[in-house]
Amino acid sequence: MEIDLAFIWAGLIAFAVLTYVVLDGFDLGVGILFPLAGSETDRDTAMNSVAPVWDGNETWLVLGGGGLFAVFPLAYAVVMPALYMPITLMLLGLVFRGVAFEYRWKTRAWKPVWDLAFVGGSALAALCQGIALGALVQGIEMADRAYAGGWWDWLTPFSLLTGVAVVTGYALLGATWLVLKTEGGLQYRMRRLAWPLGLATLALIGAVSLLTPFQDPVYFDRWFSFPAALYSALVPVMLFFAAMHLFRGLAARSDHAPFIASLALFVISFIGIGISFYPMMVPPALTIQAAAAPQSSLAFALVGALILVPIILAYTGYAYWVFRGKVRPGDGYH
Repeated sequence: MEIDLAFIWAGLIAFAVLTYVVLDGFDLGVGILFPLAGSETDRDTAMNSVAPVWDGNETWLVLGGGGLFAVFPLAYAVVMPALYMPITLMLLGLVFRGVAFEYRWKTRAWKPVWDLAFVGGSALAALCQGIALGALVQGIEMADRAYAGGWWDWLTPFSLLTGVAVVTGYALLGATWLVLKTEGGLQYRMRRLAWPLGLATLALIGAVSLLTPFQDPVYFDRWFSFPAALYSALVPVMLFFAAMHLFRGLAARSDHAPFIASLALFVISFIGIGISFYPMMVPPALTIQAAAAPQSSLAFALVGALILVPIILAYTGYAYWVFRGKVRPGDGYH
């Protein structure tokens, strides 16, 4: 039986997007929380905790976007016109944030400006990622294999809600990352912030989850019809245990447990989105198979991916291994 490579590629792109979210999510979160870090020394320490790895984390965004263009060209052609504005703003936010990583260490007079670029770029990128997700969940209008919606279709109360949810969730990841990577007053401050951020993240996950089934009848059937509901019910159960692990870790003053639990919240939420979407590539009408390039093109690109993805995983793992442990004031490569 011939293997449909479109589903393999859909899995690879989903893996790249999830890896980007869990890796770049915490360093965007550090940027969002940057003004709350305290003293200038603590802000420098917070920035140095992600400085060695932030650019490698964004490799996965390039892989996901490039893979979508190469192997699901129709999906790319539909999604990009629908989400031009949030995607452009996201990229601008990432550009200003990336420049700030280097420039704020080279000047004193302009340091507040680059601090603002770091905070604003991080928050803008996170907000636009959440808005784009919300716009995709609520569905993109198509006609004759092309985007048929309006310029502002991406901007709705639901997409704004998902945008706020992603910003809050990334802030939680950033707080628990700094609990893991720092000591002293900065760690104490971030541990305290993680409590309200955790509660807010769970409340927003709940709100988005309750509204999602009403965005499309297919979602409603997927979550509440029998027997699919038996599998879907595992998602809130897993979220409950991840939340328990988060707050128990914070109460026990664990360095590692809150960060792991925060990552789990994102992974489980991503699984929930996958349950809603499958087998759609672009809801509500474009399936994985319909959006895919020819099988020969998928096979050719898959050879490169099977070589490239393990290399990216290897150097990502090596970077985190080299820069493992606590970050102390004065540490960093700047």
